[in-house]
Amino acid sequence: MAYLLHIETATTNCSVALSENGNLLHCIENNEADFRHSDHLHCFINQLLDQASIKPFQLSGVSVSKGPGSYTGLRIGVSSAKGLCYAHSIPLISINSLEVLAAAYTPETSDLLIPMFDARRMEVFTMVLNTKKEVIYPTRAEIITSDSFKEVRNQGRLVLFGNGSNKCKGIIPEENTYFVDSLKEPSAQHMVVIATDKFGAKQFEDIAYFEPFYLKDFYTNPRKS
Repeated sequence: MAYLLHIETATTNCSVALSENGNLLHCIENNEADFRHSDHLHCFINQLLDQASIKPFQLSGVSVSKGPGSYTGLRIGVSSAKGLCYAHSIPLISINSLEVLAAAYTPETSDLLIPMFDARRMEVFTMVLNTKKEVIYPTRAEIITSDSFKEVRNQGRLVLFGNGSNKCKGIIPEENTYFVDSLKEPSAQHMVVIATDKFGAKQFEDIAYFEPFYLKDFYTNPRKS
């Protein structure tokens, strides 16, 4: 039996899931703008394991959403995952947070998937994937203009989703563009298939040196003198 714990904290959604041999067993999550991951993540993990009558030492590995996303959220999620892996000598698996979001969408023929997270002002963190959810254009920070994603517009229908996608409305040409308004935040339950494949292929991170994929430096408001 391979039990994997999945941790997703890249956005406001604090989400944990447990899978057994690639099958989702349980998922606990809470998505509120002022929700503090640091206060609740470990409680969620304990609740999840209790529901399945699983002890931490019985886990075969932990997958974590590595970013991009919220600096603080990623730091908390990755620290928790590394701590569990170190304490129980189990492997750490990392997954791009945008790919976790894209895993929730079932594409139609010729769709180009463009998940995106809000990154302040008119900027988003984004990537482009094909219908097989293979990466066409890797993760980048994009300032939204009328020319955004121009390089792929003739390759299929652009499917935009995530909490940054509203920035594109009224700016990106509407022709051959589809917004999935119901899909805003990634969830740990959509990490199961990706993490199981990586576990089988032994695609593990070095626990000692692994860091979140922040993509941009942490921004703080300047102090007022």
